[in-house]
Amino acid sequence: MTHVTSTDRDDRAGILLVDDMEENLAALEAVLRSLGEPLVRARSGEEAMKALLRQDFAVVLLDILMPGMDGFETASNIKRLDQAKHIPIIFLTGTDADSGYAFRGYSTGAADYLTKPFDPWVLRAKVKVFLELHQKNRQLRRLRQQDRNRLDELADRIALMEQALATGDHVEAGELRARMAALEETVRALRHGRA
Repeated sequence: MTHVTSTDRDDRAGILLVDDMEENLAALEAVLRSLGEPLVRARSGEEAMKALLRQDFAVVLLDILMPGMDGFETASNIKRLDQAKHIPIIFLTGTDADSGYAFRGYSTGAADYLTKPFDPWVLRAKVKVFLELHQKNRQLRRLRQQDRNRLDELADRIALMEQALATGDHVEAGELRARMAALEETVRALRHGRA
């Protein structure tokens, strides 16, 4: 069963916790609750895939050894989903680190790998880095959209000026020069990231 342990807001990124063991999910929630982000549980790879289709996540914490779709198969499926392939995956496992699981995990697209029992401070710090990266990427997307909107506005203003010139509307030369100067300054500011 998937559930959210914190209220979801548009400006917050979820953390997907995937483990078939209830006590492991409870431990992850206890460690990560203080980050203040929505924690979403999935008890299987199949549930994880459904959750990824419903909402955006900043990071996935994924147990390797699960019945059915194991962590490696789940990670491979995540990386094939267009809307989820960018989401970092931290593998969590209770098996020996020398078993080759780390190599296999990284080869399936994992960003990190931790062996249970893990240090709660280390896990929280790693997840926090991915949350911050997710937030920065969102900010960058917003800035790009703002720039596209400004460029669209400029194109509209230029089209109006061209229309006025083409229809012979009496636009004073001084007014036209002032409008063009304002447009040039806006374009310069956009180029230099000041607008």
